[in-house]
Amino acid sequence: MTVIDFSAFIGRLATASGETILPFFRTSLSIDDKSKTKDFDPVTEADRAAEAVMRRLIKANFPQHGIVGEEFGNEREDADYVWVLDPIDGTKSFIGGFPIWGTLIALLHKGTPVFGMMHQPFIGERFSGDNGSANYKGPSGERRLQVRRCASLSEATTYTTSPLLMNESDRAIFGHIEKSARLSRYGGDCYSYCMLAAGHVDLVVETELKPYDIAALIPIVTGAGGVVTTWEGKPAQGGGRIIAAGDARVHEAALKLLNQ
Repeated sequence: MTVIDFSAFIGRLATASGETILPFFRTSLSIDDKSKTKDFDPVTEADRAAEAVMRRLIKANFPQHGIVGEEFGNEREDADYVWVLDPIDGTKSFIGGFPIWGTLIALLHKGTPVFGMMHQPFIGERFSGDNGSANYKGPSGERRLQVRRCASLSEATTYTTSPLLMNESDRAIFGHIEKSARLSRYGGDCYSYCMLAAGHVDLVVETELKPYDIAALIPIVTGAGGVVTTWEGKPAQGGGRIIAAGDARVHEAALKLLNQ
């Protein structure tokens, strides 16, 4: 089966997860803290319910496939096809009532992300990609996604979710990016990468991401013409310290600063 064969099913996963999540949004939620340290790492009933729905659909339709999920762990990770699920990327925004969150759904084939979708059900937006192309569907209609040209880091708009999520050393390194960029903004989680793919942002720099935080976003960014790697310039699907850029020139300049 090709990626095209899976695209309709990924749409079903997005619809089912969105219908599960929305009744919880902007309501009084019970919130658990998954963190074993002083850092707050929230999880809600909506996270768990949405992932459970997607897992059931995958197992019913593709029982031979593997699943990697944020809330319920990993199954059959060594399968040729593996689904990587983050039911709510941006849970901190979700519990604050801000719609800057999304459901991330990735399909890996032999370890490589071949299709990804970010679904924001409250706004009604879907960003998807297969490395060769990327598309948007939402209230303003449907269109192809394309990164914008940016000749240098000094002209770039850069995003990170929060420097406070970085360790002291990485935060200091990221400071070099901030000093060089034209504009630096915080927040966004998965939305930052989608805005990069849509041509509104030039650079996203993050640390300590998990595979489910980034796997779905790689085919979207690369499909729109961008670049996603680790800070070392390696493949990014395993998570860690991640850099995404719309223009290869900005990616190269940022990598030099991050590794000087």
